[in-house]
Amino acid sequence: MQMLAYGVAADAVDEYIKIEGTTSLECLRRFCKGIIQLYEKVYLRIPTQDDLQRILHVSKMRGFPGMIGSIDCMPWEWKNCLTAWESQYTRGDKGTTTVILEAVASHDLWICHAFFGFPGTLNNINVLDRSLVFDDVEQGNTPRVNFFVNQRSYNMAYYLADGSYHSYPTFVKSIRLPQSEPYKLFAQCQEGCQKDIEHAFEVLQARFKIIHEPARMWDIDDLAIIMRSCIILHNMIVEDE
Repeated sequence: MQMLAYGVAADAVDEYIKIEGTTSLECLRRFCKGIIQLYEKVYLRIPTQDDLQRILHVSKMRGFPGMIGSIDCMPWEWKNCLTAWESQYTRGDKGTTTVILEAVASHDLWICHAFFGFPGTLNNINVLDRSLVFDDVEQGNTPRVNFFVNQRSYNMAYYLADGSYHSYPTFVKSIRLPQSEPYKLFAQCQEGCQKDIEHAFEVLQARFKIIHEPARMWDIDDLAIIMRSCIILHNMIVEDE
């Protein structure tokens, strides 16, 4: 738990635990896998009908009827990236090797979708093309909602997204360079609500410093189980609070 919450090295606790760093890492792997196996179906699930009704009610009160969350990506620096993979995972703007997390969060910071493991060279659009967020759309299992905007009826839920995403009907983005007062008001409200996902990322990293600091693992599968278990524990805290 100290390794997850404070990001301490594997050999930082060997003095009083009396085990080697390699054993600490193996304990961390088993702990994270146990968290995923026991609680993933409850704390990292597709929103149920009760969840959707609650989210849609709050979204309507905030001025966005039919909105079921905000979507964005978060990079996690990978310090010990393998040399053979550096060109694939190195971000051109900062020159650091990163792995991308795509997530959807609601107003209460609950993360209901998380897909991790994309190379840092991909942008949000490339990540979206490879993720599972629209699998339910392709299978016809999208949550059906009914709401009216400007006296027009709509029956498809949507996400709030920033300007880097495609202009799909399921994304509602801000207005670039708004001129009129109604457009300025819409842009202000959209950008304010869209920050829910950024707030969720900040809280997640604050609670679990291991994903705030550069990752020292050698295997990307280890990074994936750590990220997934931290999100599950984060949702547990959200529910408890």
